Amino acid sequence: MPSPPSSRALVLLAVVLVVSLLSGSSSHVAAGGHPDYADALGKAILFFQGQRSGQLPPDQAVTWRSNSGLSDGSAANVDLTGGYYDGGDNVKFGFPMAFTTTMLSWGVLEHGGKMKARVGDARAAVRWGADYLLKAATRTPGKLYVGVGDPDADHRCWERPEDMDTPRTVYEVSASAPGSDVAGETAAALAAASLVFKAADPAYSRRLLAVARDVMGFALQHQGKYSDFVGGDISAYYQSYSGYKDELLWGSAWLLWATKNSSYLGYLYSLGDSDGVDMFSWDNKLAGARVLLSRRALVNGDKTLEPFRQQAEDFFCRILPNSSASTTQYTPGGLMHKSGYANLQYVTSASFLLATYAKYMAVSKHTFSCQGLPITAKSLRALAKKQVDYILGVNPQGMSYMVNFGARWPQRIHHRASSLPSVASHPAHIGCQEGFQSYFFSGAANPNVHTGAVVGGPDENDAFPDDRGDYARSETTTYTNAPLVGCLAYLAGAYKT
Repeated sequence: MPSPPSSRALVLLAVVLVVSLLSGSSSHVAAGGHPDYADALGKAILFFQGQRSGQLPPDQAVTWRSNSGLSDGSAANVDLTGGYYDGGDNVKFGFPMAFTTTMLSWGVLEHGGKMKARVGDARAAVRWGADYLLKAATRTPGKLYVGVGDPDADHRCWERPEDMDTPRTVYEVSASAPGSDVAGETAAALAAASLVFKAADPAYSRRLLAVARDVMGFALQHQGKYSDFVGGDISAYYQSYSGYKDELLWGSAWLLWATKNSSYLGYLYSLGDSDGVDMFSWDNKLAGARVLLSRRALVNGDKTLEPFRQQAEDFFCRILPNSSASTTQYTPGGLMHKSGYANLQYVTSASFLLATYAKYMAVSKHTFSCQGLPITAKSLRALAKKQVDYILGVNPQGMSYMVNFGARWPQRIHHRASSLPSVASHPAHIGCQEGFQSYFFSGAANPNVHTGAVVGGPDENDAFPDDRGDYARSETTTYTNAPLVGCLAYLAGAYKT
């Protein structure tokens, strides 16, 4: 038998892996002619390290980031350090952070077997979000903290998270100021994360699930939209326009999987919403909940959930380009176009559902039709692949919309920490307005390469200006990358090099 590698050899191997990710030294094209999904997967996961808030761990690979937000929560005399900044700013929004954590967890649960050596990194990304959500849900009985920072003040400044001196206001929901939308999503995130750690860390998994139950109970008992009760504009940036019933359905679906408690089935039926949808996002969870429940219908043969399977398939009929029922616009280059703002978030979330439902269909040998058009697992997989390939550079611009992947990628992303010099290279404080004058308005490339970050993407005509000031197309977000992680793992397994 060969002797086990020495600890020094293991350290060297780890260094080589990190350097490979940070330098983008791979060819980006696999032997089959498609993008190198495994390389993109590693980078998509690494992105989350660049979004971390709080005390960074010793194994932090994204070294242009340093500790930040170490007093978060002090305004309410609680510890709310940690978690993720949602995008290119320095605010912590609980609603999209919880969705990010849910989607990272779902990706690990469905496609973790295809992540190979990266699954540990993916779990670490889940845990960073889940640890913060645990704090937010347990620091004060009867309250769920849903945000830290002053969005308006933050957006008036262009400064590193390590330098930020804007107010770190704390926001919360409670029985008298409910937020079923943010609470339902937080419960979903904690329940999904509990499944991720069920075998890897059983004690942590049990704690996550216990808190998920409590938060879901709160969401159901005290119903309301958090944007109707939480001040300070924290909810104005992430208002749940779809209401909160979709989060109650989504949260109940995750608790049903995590607990196997049939009482959640009753909630599902009472919350069943027949509205047709053609997008899935941090706001509207109906399509995701329906696909998740279809897992039980198709894979486990639970016929009581057939209505949700039918609704899930209606969603796919609305996004497939060759379906007569399609309500989805595509660019001339073949990209789904749902919004002029951060469009790729809708592309990655839809692609995740396509890939995941394709898996369910293949396992159960299931097919369906869109008004007579036969749909197979391969049909869904092909569309997911086309969308991801477009993001990775197979598009009219010949540009990858993932930073540091491919031959051409965005150089001036709308991201404070990436566009300002690191603390290591520029120890002196960079003020609120100095950041705008010296760096935001500069035409130079960002000094810190935010490897794996996926930008908002091109417009409806496939145009992309690579302009730092164009936040609609140049900002990166955690909830764009989170669904992409699972989808890339699926494609890496389906199209092996």
